[in-house]
Amino acid sequence: MQLQPWIIMATISAFLIQICLTVESPPSADKIDLGVHPLELEHFVNMAHSNQVERSCGKYVIPRVTSRVGFSYSANTSFYAFVNDDMTARDNLKFLQRWFLKFPEYKNRDLFLTGESYAGHYVPQLAQLIVQSKVKFNLKGVAIGNPLLEFNTDFNSRAEYMWSHGLISDITYEAFTVICNYSQVRREIVMGSLSPACSGVISQVSRELGKHIDSYDVTLDVCLPSVVSQSERLNQPRGTEKIDVCVEDETIKYLNRKDVQKALHAHLKGVSRWSICSEVLKYEYRNLEIPTIHVVGAVLKSGIRVLVYSGDQDSVVPLTGTRTLVNGLAKDLGLNTTVPYRNWFQGRQVGGWTQVYGDKLSFATIRGASHEAPFSQPERSLVLFNTFLQGKPLPEATVVL
Repeated sequence: MQLQPWIIMATISAFLIQICLTVESPPSADKIDLGVHPLELEHFVNMAHSNQVERSCGKYVIPRVTSRVGFSYSANTSFYAFVNDDMTARDNLKFLQRWFLKFPEYKNRDLFLTGESYAGHYVPQLAQLIVQSKVKFNLKGVAIGNPLLEFNTDFNSRAEYMWSHGLISDITYEAFTVICNYSQVRREIVMGSLSPACSGVISQVSRELGKHIDSYDVTLDVCLPSVVSQSERLNQPRGTEKIDVCVEDETIKYLNRKDVQKALHAHLKGVSRWSICSEVLKYEYRNLEIPTIHVVGAVLKSGIRVLVYSGDQDSVVPLTGTRTLVNGLAKDLGLNTTVPYRNWFQGRQVGGWTQVYGDKLSFATIRGASHEAPFSQPERSLVLFNTFLQGKPLPEATVVL
């Protein structure tokens, strides 16, 4: 199997470099455009550096998680027929070992594993495997955003989140909690048979939610990919739009350019074009039900720092479920609260809320952020990420109103 990484070199002194391995995406998806790294798309044509992000972590290594995601591939196409969490962890460990062989000058640098969404599986499982394998990596910390950690808790928190944000009615909320909850819906979909009860509930939810709300960011406008709307958006003066809601469409266009693929040394073995999600890879979706919160606990016990954070506008893996799981983990491990729940600041504005347990476990929210927090709130995400790398507390208010 050939994992196709993006290796982003720092322009700062090599002596200051920390290495961040970003393991992103749900199974079979490649979300290179939205993760924690110093690249951003500019209106279809250019990939530009975000200098703020680069200052926090000097070198980024972004493997495409598993074969046939992004430009990764396997010479043995039978590999695509069945992929699971264990295989992904082993492949990513092998990738890291080979990467450090190729770049031995970085082997003694601090290593941080980061990711979002299904990285709630990928990252802790890889961290645990690194510890168990006794490989000589200088693993210092793990940061996971809006992570899937426990199937029932994470998915069932969605109903309350949607209801509390006015996205569904009281009667639909009751149906979504009493008749058929969201974990049951997901379980039935994975098994290939949606019951009449769950079908009725999810239809009711979909009808009220409508087609013009992004579940990954309930406050963000959606992309309207008509010629007129794209023309209007591209002709706006620079800086008038904080978030490019069509970045996913633009990424597809960018990564299917032949000159870009050539520059990336990309293989299109077995596929004709790059896409956000692979239709070739068959991931074992029953792995979604594997709880990984206890794996996070094992990583903590090994002495590795852990940050769990949530963009607070995400209804897919809402902050409420994540916060409940982190609180429960702290109790199970006997960790006392060392920083009580409080707000933290980016500049003069509230960046989110945080709570710290012991000296190694932190939870934080990012105010106004989506499922892919660095995409929707890059500056606040940078403050969070940078303070975690430095082992410092999140900033408090600098002015008194």
